[in-house]
Amino acid sequence: MSTIFSKIVSGEIPAYKVAESNDYLAFLDVNPLREGHVLVIPKKETDYIFDINDDEYMGMWVFAKIVSQGIKKVFPCPKVGVAVVGLEVAHAHIHLIPIDAVDDMNFSKPKLSLSPERMSEIAEDIRTAISAVTHS
Repeated sequence: MSTIFSKIVSGEIPAYKVAESNDYLAFLDVNPLREGHVLVIPKKETDYIFDINDDEYMGMWVFAKIVSQGIKKVFPCPKVGVAVVGLEVAHAHIHLIPIDAVDDMNFSKPKLSLSPERMSEIAEDIRTAISAVTHS
């Protein structure tokens, strides 16, 4: 059965995309913990991140690193936190969250509700920052 993330990859469901390659996609979490909360996924649907073959797994982390550099440019913070939980959607994904403190990664905290306009603005800002990072 196709996951919501696979439907985003196929274009059936819209998303606030920030980066895309042949194999990976990064888009804003629609229920973010903080502004700039991005999900990185492999386009090939795999439930469990450690079931991804080694080359694709390493490629996903390199892709996530590039995305995190864009996030950090837009949302100055000491770190971009990384989490792999894998229980919400049966499609491997990495959470990238700009953080100032450990508690910023607390998934039991209430999620933000951002307007579509703000989400579009954040996505565009991160896309622009990633482009600057990859072309420097």
